[in-house]
Amino acid sequence: MQPSQPRHAWRPQKRVAFTILELLVTVSILGIALAMLLPAIGAAREASRRIQCVSHLREIGIALHHHHDAKRSLPVGWAFEPSSQSAYGWTVPLLPFLEQPALFDAIDPHKAIGDPAHAQARRTSLEIMLCPSDIAESAFALYAMDEEDEEHGVGRDLANHDANETLVQLPTANYVGVFGTLDPDDAVPAPIGDGAFLENRSVRFRDFARGLSNTLVVGERTMAQVPSTWLGVALAGEDAAARLVGSALEGVNHPLADECDFSSRHPGGANFLWGDGHLSFVTESVDLRLYHQWSQLRMPYPHAP
Repeated sequence: MQPSQPRHAWRPQKRVAFTILELLVTVSILGIALAMLLPAIGAAREASRRIQCVSHLREIGIALHHHHDAKRSLPVGWAFEPSSQSAYGWTVPLLPFLEQPALFDAIDPHKAIGDPAHAQARRTSLEIMLCPSDIAESAFALYAMDEEDEEHGVGRDLANHDANETLVQLPTANYVGVFGTLDPDDAVPAPIGDGAFLENRSVRFRDFARGLSNTLVVGERTMAQVPSTWLGVALAGEDAAARLVGSALEGVNHPLADECDFSSRHPGGANFLWGDGHLSFVTESVDLRLYHQWSQLRMPYPHAP
């Protein structure tokens, strides 16, 4: 006869596991922790992107000053090529000062933007001209302007094109020169702007009547508002001039903004470069009168922030 086993040997082992309640509590705690952590991560990433955006604009400001030292003026806002069918933007003459001499040499300002010789330039995306906070493709299609624009005198004397016809593919950019407080797309030729970057006309630092530190020269704009470019445009294109320059009209990130207004994906405002090379963040609540004044060259204005 075998010895009897201890009484506890046949008892079932106690199972160790989460109850449904404990599992739900754990999931809830994790959810709350993630809800608290994700905004912080997003804010940190945006802060990093905003710093990078400021760095890009600062480099552009240094290049503008080098250009002025060498040429005794800022680049022309946009300059027509000999056939007057297209124009090159202010960034093109700035390329040697942005460490892009080879790209500058590949662009012939005597040929149209769409010329086969410029195929490589049209495919070149310049990181320094892009805000990392924006969501954008590296290139966009510039379409012909519609009949309504033509009826208002926009694009007169230019070759006829069907609306929605793709005229040229262009590399994108987020930074546009300040045309002033007028709409550069009111007509072709454009109205005489009151800012730093004008059609077929350069300005000098001595033209900044209230001083370089109180005048905006370059600002941000999102691709969602209107795709912009550093290269140039076909003048028969829709909102052609607004692809290169911007205007202080309704305010930063304004819901009723014109396509040429300034905007960004940075919460609360947009970064701007001033004539002396300093950077500041202009908020959406900026006083519109001051905002207009900062965008003009030739009037006595209050000081910038």
